[in-house]
Amino acid sequence: VQLQASGGGLVQAGGSLRLSCAASGRFLRFLSMGWYRQAPGKERDLVASITSGGDTNFADSVKGRFTVSRDNTKRTVYLQMNTLKPEDTVVYYCNIRMPSGTLIWGQGTLVTVSS
Repeated sequence: VQLQASGGGLVQAGGSLRLSCAASGRFLRFLSMGWYRQAPGKERDLVASITSGGDTNFADSVKGRFTVSRDNTKRTVYLQMNTLKPEDTVVYYCNIRMPSGTLIWGQGTLVTVSS
């Protein structure tokens, strides 16, 4: 299983971006897909996640601004980021957790929010 993230870029504060993460490979089910972010020298922190059943979880810092959704047929998870702030500037990573418990990461995508 491989993940391909896209959608990062430069946006002004208050603007919006949508990240996408497409999973490829042979698998039938997954437990959850999610987005994390990691600043240089810091740990990778949860931004948002969504289970295959649609249950979501968000970091407090993004609640009310970010939404997460998935398209099971396209095996893609989306992170809609609204009202972006300069402190949202960081590399974002997506992951997928398989029924075995295995966690697979995609490559990062950089989001830069200018003030």
